[in-house]
Amino acid sequence: MRRPFANSRLALILRRWRGRFGIFAPRVAVRTHVPWHWWAMSVLAVLAIWIIVADRVFDAGLRFAGFDRNASELELDTLRGKAASLENELLRLRGLADASESKLLIELAAEQQLARQVKSLEDENARLKEDLSVFESLASAEGQEGHLSINRLRVEADRGIANQYNYRMLLAMPGSNKVREFKGNLQLALNLQQQGHNVMMLLPQTAEQNSQQYRVNFKNFHRLDGSFSIPAGASIKSVEVRLLQDGALKASKSITL
Repeated sequence: MRRPFANSRLALILRRWRGRFGIFAPRVAVRTHVPWHWWAMSVLAVLAIWIIVADRVFDAGLRFAGFDRNASELELDTLRGKAASLENELLRLRGLADASESKLLIELAAEQQLARQVKSLEDENARLKEDLSVFESLASAEGQEGHLSINRLRVEADRGIANQYNYRMLLAMPGSNKVREFKGNLQLALNLQQQGHNVMMLLPQTAEQNSQQYRVNFKNFHRLDGSFSIPAGASIKSVEVRLLQDGALKASKSITL
C-alpha cells in the first residue's frame, strides 16, 4: 500500500526549501562591520565620560555639604609646609643641643682633670710639709751625724690594681758634706696570711736582685717610693723595711696594716 505524497519524505524536503524563499523566508538584518579596537575605544570613552561626570557630581555634593576639595588641598599643602619647617627647626635645635652637650662634656672633663691636679698638688704639698718637719727635727738633733734612719713610712693598697701595694718613706742621714753618701739596697720583709698560714715573703726575690727599684743611693735626705705585688688570695699583716749595705743591716722600720 502506497503512502500519500503529502506525507512523503520528498514533500517534507520541498516544504523546507520553500520556507527559505519568498514570504516564508526568515528576516535578515544587515549591519555594518566595526573593528573590535574601535569598540574598545568607544567603551573606554564612555567610561571616561562617566568617571568625569561622577567626579563632578561628587564635588558638587561635597560643596553642597560645605566641603571644598580645593580649599582642603590648599590647607593640606600649608600644613605640609609647616611640618617641614618644624622638622628643620627640630634638626637645628638638636644640632645646637649636641654641640652644647659636647661643650659641657669637654668642660666637665677639664674640670675633673683640674680637680685631680689640685688634689695631687695638695697631696704633694702635704708630703713636703711632712718632709720639712722631719728635716727640721733631724737638723736640730744633736749627735745624730751620719746616723741612717727611715721616717714617714707608708704602705697602702693600690685602688686600681688588685694585689698591689704602694710604699713611701723618707730616708735621712744628716751630717756635713764630709759624711760619705749611702749606697746600698732596699729589702722588704712581708708578713702574709695565706690560706690560714703565716708566710714570710722577701723582696726583691732572686730574679729581681739587680732591679734598679731596690737600689738606694743618696746623701743626707732622700724620699723613696715604689710598689710591689703579693700572691692572689693573700693578705698583708705587717711590712718591715730594711736598708742593707754590703749585706749588713744599717736601718729598719716596721709597719702593721
